[in-house]
Amino acid sequence: MKIAVTATGGSMSAKVDERFGRCSYFVIVDSDTMKFTAFSNPASDFSGGSGPGAAREIVKHDAEVLLTGNVGGKAQRALEAAGIKIVTGVSGTVSSAVEDYLKAKV
Repeated sequence: MKIAVTATGGSMSAKVDERFGRCSYFVIVDSDTMKFTAFSNPASDFSGGSGPGAAREIVKHDAEVLLTGNVGGKAQRALEAAGIKIVTGVSGTVSSAVEDYLKAKV
């Protein structure tokens, strides 16, 4: 499964960014291999609509789950419409967030 995490940097050791639409980076982690891809959030500089714009980026990368601190209403609706599970209140590093999520699913 592909897990998207909002992050302050482009690595597994980066802190989880509590913002979704205006986060600095997304880290997409393959839960089977723990390999990841990171990219800067192109929607972070939008003057409006950053949440739905960020949601489109997550959808493009085939994420099934989003781990973040907080998600706004418009972004939440866009993510839910795409079938992406949203987990909010996440903190720590990207690596620990993914590990905690996977442990909780077992």
